[in-house]
Amino acid sequence: MKILVVEDNERVARFVTRGLREAGHTVDHAANGRDGLFIAASEHYDVIVMDRMLPGDIDGLAIIEALRKSGNRTPILILSALDNVDERIRGLRSGGDDYLTKPFAFGELLARVDALGRRGLERGAERTLQVGDLRMDLLSRRVTRGSRAISLQPREFKLLEYLMRHANQVVTRTMLLEAVWDYNFDPQTNVVDVHISKLRQKIEHDTERPLVRTVRNAGYMLCEHE
Repeated sequence: MKILVVEDNERVARFVTRGLREAGHTVDHAANGRDGLFIAASEHYDVIVMDRMLPGDIDGLAIIEALRKSGNRTPILILSALDNVDERIRGLRSGGDDYLTKPFAFGELLARVDALGRRGLERGAERTLQVGDLRMDLLSRRVTRGSRAISLQPREFKLLEYLMRHANQVVTRTMLLEAVWDYNFDPQTNVVDVHISKLRQKIEHDTERPLVRTVRNAGYMLCEHE
């Protein structure tokens, strides 16, 4: 799933984003309310994890209310140190779908995020990605090519999801390092090329038409035709 985390506490944000990425999700992060609202309104997300208290004049509830007024129905999990019943009710009535108090166990957060993601997909949000005969089910995390099932590791699934979301576009190694490995620098390794090679072996079996193209001096492109 593609998840937005809006959290100003650097330690909490790092803990949550890293854990979600290790679970195979694509994660973006905003550190304040203005950025959170702009990103949430500009991009499609399967789930938003929203801190209740944010610095500045736009807090978590204001973001939620603005999104709901604009017609955005992305499932939202509210994180908050405010644990009294009135605050929980206020958060849910503002448009939040779930409420988790701090401190929390990451396992519980992940379970709640997965449940919200399933709920959103069942409600009719984007459930599948498809390029040619390659199909990815975001709900069951099942990948097939034609009638053949493809088994992928979490990192491979995340890599393929990114390529499929950007089908017919050139994606650079830097883009992949940032989106799939959370690197905002060049680690001077061939980790992207190694994983692309393994992914090719799995999705381009035997005589199937190649889908992943190497674009010289640029990066890679997933496309149905040459």
